[in-house]
Amino acid sequence: MASTQQQDNYKVIAENRRARFDYAIEDDLEVGIVLEGSEVKSLREGQSGIAESYAAVEDGELWLTNAYIAPYAQAKTFGHEERRKRKLLVSRRELSRLWNATQRQGMTLVPLVMYFNHKGLVKLKIGIAKGKKVADKRETSAKRDWGRQKQRLLKQGG
Repeated sequence: MASTQQQDNYKVIAENRRARFDYAIEDDLEVGIVLEGSEVKSLREGQSGIAESYAAVEDGELWLTNAYIAPYAQAKTFGHEERRKRKLLVSRRELSRLWNATQRQGMTLVPLVMYFNHKGLVKLKIGIAKGKKVADKRETSAKRDWGRQKQRLLKQGG
């Protein structure tokens, strides 16, 4: 009984679909996020966006910048700022690894998916990525098109 309850809780809130097109993602990491009550309620209604956001290490802490969470209508007095910086929760070891990746190797921290995990907590999957050049994007697009073409040919042949 408990396992079906846990599966019911998992729900994707927001997805950054352009991330895999604009960046070559080398690794990803699940992190927690510090939110206010009105933000969680707004996320339960599914009103958010992480497409223009990014993560960065500042003053020894990991922050999510420019993520949009719509204001919650019922929280008039204790509302929240829509695009405020939100602290991300990660272990010290992971934090130092992320800092090394961004400072020394020229990588970027890109939010990939925001979701409620099986316990009902809001989690964010961030990717350690390297920006793609225009030629790389064309190559990715060509591979995707060829894959679709191949599937079509296989369907017609079979």
